[in-house]
Amino acid sequence: MADPTRVLLADDHTLVRRGVRLILEGEPDLTVVAEAGDGAEAVELARAREVDLAVLDIAMPRMTGLQAARELSRRLPDLRILILTMYDNEQYFFEALKAGASGYVLKSVADRDLVEACRAAVRDESFVYPGAEWALVRSYLDRLHRGDDLPRRAVTEREEEILKLVAEGHRANLLHKLGMRDRLELTRYAIRAGLIDP
Repeated sequence: MADPTRVLLADDHTLVRRGVRLILEGEPDLTVVAEAGDGAEAVELARAREVDLAVLDIAMPRMTGLQAARELSRRLPDLRILILTMYDNEQYFFEALKAGASGYVLKSVADRDLVEACRAAVRDESFVYPGAEWALVRSYLDRLHRGDDLPRRAVTEREEEILKLVAEGHRANLLHKLGMRDRLELTRYAIRAGLIDP
């Protein structure tokens, strides 16, 4: 029997890491060999340890999952990368693939999809989460119908910086400054202000 796939797990929430570790460690062909609390630490650990697969949260402090994926793809081209996220967002999905990830797994269904995504990545196959297929087809057909080209970069550098700031806890400052109670109000404000698409 082949050695288990060595996994690096990166998420800034300890409870999420613990839950994901339980899912992965329940499989004989997967073993978590390192854990990181942010993207920069993930890059350091991946370079220092023998790792086959990195599972990266998209929104982490110091360095986002997308930034870490780009860095790891450049430095360790044989390393397989999965993005684990709560954002069911086709822009982030496209950007994750462009950053070198082989798949994009939603945290809400990680217990169902993560193991399959890990195995697909090890086989050098892409994992498209259920539900993304229709978004991809719809997006492609819309662009084709309009005669548009695919965007060169789906997520702007500024959007990525905002993602990073949210992960670092600046959301609380924004809520306070804008006199809002929760993330839902903040999201509504961002949509009204044209900062994000509804």
